[in-house]
Amino acid sequence: MDKELAIEAFAALAQDSRLAIYRLLVREGPGGLPVGDISKALDIVPSTLSGHLGVLRRAKLLNSTRRKREIHYAANLGAMRDLLRFMLEDCCGGRVEHCGEIVSLLKGA
Repeated sequence: MDKELAIEAFAALAQDSRLAIYRLLVREGPGGLPVGDISKALDIVPSTLSGHLGVLRRAKLLNSTRRKREIHYAANLGAMRDLLRFMLEDCCGGRVEHCGEIVSLLKGA
């Protein structure tokens, strides 16, 4: 991940509603949720939600798929893994293998 994308991802998450959306979709798993369900779960009006989803999607933190007339959004966990790797690539003087617990998170343990 390059620095510009990392900054965009952190900026996207640095807002209460967008962080709540991302966390909801992480809990939901790879199937994600349709926009209407996200709106109801977080009590965000659809027009406002649309803007938030756009910001998260441009930051590569969400994937979207159309299913008939609905758009489903899901957390892009690979992007979050890449963001964490970016942040930790210099951990322990660049010797990430010395960072034990953190490394196991990045490996999916």
